[in-house]
Amino acid sequence: MHASRRTFVPALLALSAAWSALAQDPAPPAVPAAPAPAQAVPAPTGPVFVRFATTKGDLLLELDPAKAPISVENFVKYVKDGYYDGTVFHRIVPGFVVQGGGFDLALVQKQTRPPIKNEWTNGLKNAKGTISMARMPSPDSATSQFFLNLKDNPALDGANGPGYAVFGKIVVGLDALDAMGKAPTTRREVTDQSGTKRFFSDVPAEDIKLTKASIVEPAEAAAMVEAAKAAAPAAGAAPAPAPAPAGAK
Repeated sequence: MHASRRTFVPALLALSAAWSALAQDPAPPAVPAAPAPAQAVPAPTGPVFVRFATTKGDLLLELDPAKAPISVENFVKYVKDGYYDGTVFHRIVPGFVVQGGGFDLALVQKQTRPPIKNEWTNGLKNAKGTISMARMPSPDSATSQFFLNLKDNPALDGANGPGYAVFGKIVVGLDALDAMGKAPTTRREVTDQSGTKRFFSDVPAEDIKLTKASIVEPAEAAAMVEAAKAAAPAAGAAPAPAPAPAGAK
């Protein structure tokens, strides 16, 4: 393998870490703890479904609280708070990832909750269509930002050190993800949590908005999955014949 090729994946990992570092607040405000219930109630372990309404189409995410309880709980809190509503997908690397969850429409970074523990050893892999927590180089530094894998990315699973925690997958809307991955990107000015202005590369030239993130009940999620299956072309179906050129017989 050519020397420049050998450094490609480490370079991407370094770039990923650098970008996700900007998603974190180095000194987040403390969040008051809720009073403990009289009797602890076990956390749900069945799948949790979240719908992203975006300007490229809807995505239905199936989250895995059994394998990634900390990441799912953290993500769901942001969803229920409306934190992701009106944000943008601020980073796209074709054939790699789409990243969001940190910047508003003016490309100003939002304040976050405290960071969480990295669940990268939960057995879930960074396969195409999965959702993972973005973070700083420090393993336990993820807050609100996430990324969606545009392809299988085993280099992010942690073969050479702490990886990136997968906590769910897209079950409806891979076509919308693919459309995001093809969007042209450019260099744009952003404002980080400290108020510092800087320029980022790989920012979509046209805003790709996450207009609404919402929890979906299992029955509704199942209906969405079935509707998507029904709308998909039948496997192995013969393509429709091409229209004849004008004047042909």
